[in-house]
Amino acid sequence: MSKNSRLVYSTDQGRVDREQESTLAPITDGVVRIQRETKGRGGKAVCVITGIPEGKLKECCKLLKSKCATGGAVKGYTLEIQGDHRDRIKALLEAKGFQVKLAGG
Repeated sequence: MSKNSRLVYSTDQGRVDREQESTLAPITDGVVRIQRETKGRGGKAVCVITGIPEGKLKECCKLLKSKCATGGAVKGYTLEIQGDHRDRIKALLEAKGFQVKLAGG
């Protein structure tokens, strides 16, 4: 190596993982929000539900999918229910004791 060379790449410090930051549950204000999204889905509508506590996500997803007779999934800390069922979802979640708001336009 010559005197004028400088370090370009080194594996000395190892991989830098930022996954720990994203594994923490988001802080919510106790309000469940329901919004309709179509971006990136070929124009198909999806209800995205945020603000449900982590322990009740799967239970709520199963209930909503059966009552709305549609598909859905838990993605991260949100629920995605296929189709535009905002009014029905709001009524079901309020019956379960959640404070619910319709978000978006």
